[in-house]
Amino acid sequence: MFSDKEEFKQAFSQKLEAELSKTVKTATEVDAYRALGSLLREKIGKKWLATDQRYVQNKEKQVYYFSMEFLIGRLLGNNLLNMKMLGIVSEGLQDLGFDLNRVEEEESDAGLGNGGLGRLAACFLDSLASLGLAGHGYGIRYKYGMFDQQFIDGNQVELPDLWLSREFVWEIRRPEEAVEVRFRGHVSSSEDEEGGLHFDHHDYEQVQAIPYDVPVIGYNNETINTLRLWSVEANMDDTIRKAAKQEEFGNFLHHKRSLEEISEFLYPDDSHEEGKRLRLKQEYFLVSAGVQSAVRTFEQLGLPWTAFLEKVALHINDTHPAMVIPELMRILMDDKQMGWEEAWEITTASVSYTNHTTLSEALESWPVDMVRSLLPRIFMIIEEINERFCQSLWEQYPGEFDRIAELAIIADGQVKMAHLSIVGSHSINGVAKLHTEILKKREMKIFHDTFPDRFNNKTNGITHRRWLMHANNPLADLITDTIGEHWIDDPGRLTDLLAYQDDREVLERIQTIKQQNKEAFASWVYATKGITLDPQSIFDVHIKRLHGYKRQLLNALHIMHLYNRIKMDPSLDMTPRTFIFGAKAAQSYHYAKKIIKLINTIADVVNNDPVVSGKLKVVFLENYSVSLAERIIPAADVSEQISTASKEASGTGNMKLMMNGAVTLGTMDGANVEIHELVGSDNIYTFGLSSEEVLEYYRSGGYSAKQIYETDDIVRQTVDQLIHYSPFSKGDTEFQEIYDSLVHHNDEFFVLKDFRAYVAAQQQIDFDYRDKQVWNRKCLINIAHAGKFSSDRTIQEYASDIWRIGPGNMVK
Repeated sequence: MFSDKEEFKQAFSQKLEAELSKTVKTATEVDAYRALGSLLREKIGKKWLATDQRYVQNKEKQVYYFSMEFLIGRLLGNNLLNMKMLGIVSEGLQDLGFDLNRVEEEESDAGLGNGGLGRLAACFLDSLASLGLAGHGYGIRYKYGMFDQQFIDGNQVELPDLWLSREFVWEIRRPEEAVEVRFRGHVSSSEDEEGGLHFDHHDYEQVQAIPYDVPVIGYNNETINTLRLWSVEANMDDTIRKAAKQEEFGNFLHHKRSLEEISEFLYPDDSHEEGKRLRLKQEYFLVSAGVQSAVRTFEQLGLPWTAFLEKVALHINDTHPAMVIPELMRILMDDKQMGWEEAWEITTASVSYTNHTTLSEALESWPVDMVRSLLPRIFMIIEEINERFCQSLWEQYPGEFDRIAELAIIADGQVKMAHLSIVGSHSINGVAKLHTEILKKREMKIFHDTFPDRFNNKTNGITHRRWLMHANNPLADLITDTIGEHWIDDPGRLTDLLAYQDDREVLERIQTIKQQNKEAFASWVYATKGITLDPQSIFDVHIKRLHGYKRQLLNALHIMHLYNRIKMDPSLDMTPRTFIFGAKAAQSYHYAKKIIKLINTIADVVNNDPVVSGKLKVVFLENYSVSLAERIIPAADVSEQISTASKEASGTGNMKLMMNGAVTLGTMDGANVEIHELVGSDNIYTFGLSSEEVLEYYRSGGYSAKQIYETDDIVRQTVDQLIHYSPFSKGDTEFQEIYDSLVHHNDEFFVLKDFRAYVAAQQQIDFDYRDKQVWNRKCLINIAHAGKFSSDRTIQEYASDIWRIGPGNMVK
């Protein structure tokens, strides 16, 4: 790439002059970002092309990973790391008067995702490329991301996320590979001479799907895969023709605008009919464009269609892309003239599905009338899939009407996308051992009974390259100094660190690095937010999407309890604690937004009370993102993973924090269970109800939140402060909804039930943290076992068990 920094400096200076008409002296940091990105993309161009050509020439099986989210974060630093150019570029820029860290700040976080689902997809793409596997992502190029979160008077306010207002230097627009996607209209059928049915789509609404390709660079190898993001453009000829036919030329721009909003917003508000319809259009737009593109690539191989399932794997990341199944059927039958049985065999053998949740609201269903009117041919195919599936069930379970109705894809006026995903796939996987067992034994038991061989587990993972090597380079260097470099290519070898769990020098170096990270983070918070943090305090971190089941409320009530204890006894012996939050609440999730307001109110009270000063601090950072996580995670001491047991499918924040030496405080939920198995009870703090106990309460009742409220003085005192006159409520009704949810609506997520156990676990953390040798040992043991949660391991399991792919001519 560049043999040394002098060669880089010369190339960089020439790029500034040639493309931006700037010199090193006149260039700004924005210019440096644009020039550097352009230079690096130019350098990888041949390798990117060669990867594509290799896949076609070798006829390698290719995976297409469909996801509504790809939370890729900033790419500049991560790409430099994977290209092994980080040191040369950093030093070269420094010689020229630029700081690479500040240049990286000029890149926006790509607004392509919201939470763990999208970050997982990004880690998977990184691992696919780094393992030399032929795997690509298909997503939507949203013009605006989730939203830009700001706090005004403690309330979340949503502003547009204008991430594309800054140049995104990594993408390449490829209009020559555009495909057409059709909505609405009507379908007619005709019979040929041999009795075969043919279907024609008339009077449809047509849009162009324009691909924007982003390189996914493998670590220190010759593989560069592709994240293909689709953007909508109105088909001008079709739009003008419709306007002429309807004599509505005045509405031309409005019609064009209504079509192009399909790729404008990540997760449009679906609390109303129009928002639901737009969401459905987004999902079909993604899968239709992606499947057409995958089919086009397959046809370049010149193989018979019977080879499709041997050369193509289509993966559905949650239910959002479930229409991959009927769309592939449509193409095979209507465009390629296959019969149903042949098309169905190819489709089910090619498609696999990951389930990410047991939450009923996240298992999508769509009104029949909406699907029928918006996607008439797709609905016909789903209807036929359902008819044939129910007929096969009747043969398997004759007379069992209730069972068949429960399994049906279309029932009660709804099209059930999880059911479609299961019926149309050859593999259904959960994302943690506990989650998969809950799916098999409870949430999807009836499907597991029908398709027992399709269900399997693939515990989630994260890429250690971004979340350790890039986010926490000092710790990565310490690991290499201690056990050698082999862990970089084989993160499972991090267990070699266990030989040093009683080595005082290594433990002290871990403590020193953590302290330096905390000081750096505290300096950044002060510089950007004006808030002073104590780096000697415990940094207690709760960063994830704001949702009732993730129980940020439990954390908040505990802080109120701590505040009360200090106010009653200002000399209370406790380790100073800094509580750090980062989270967005969905725009229409009113209850979650109230919890944000509560946490910000608590922060305002705590941070301005001199009595608790020096013992307690609360900071809720706006606009949580990948880049913000990269600042917080290396500085964290305690990792809050306190979801209601059985609700969190896996979690990946728990893995990132663990890998950086934070100790988990969590329920036995999701991947916390597997963390506990690895590190042992002495190196994780678990508390609260088990998943079995939670599920039993949901099944048979028996839980009374009001009884706990009435009999536990500490619980009642804390909860009453939400509505009675207190520093937190000031006597108004701001938090009445939260109070009612706990006391009068029986506390859906068992916050009061787990409160005492949570307080006890926090007290144990306070005690253990005081013995630095003991605490540093816990940190090391967590780091050592984090390799199990590498996305490289996860992807190797997907590759061998589900997709049946292996590395091609991988060159190191």
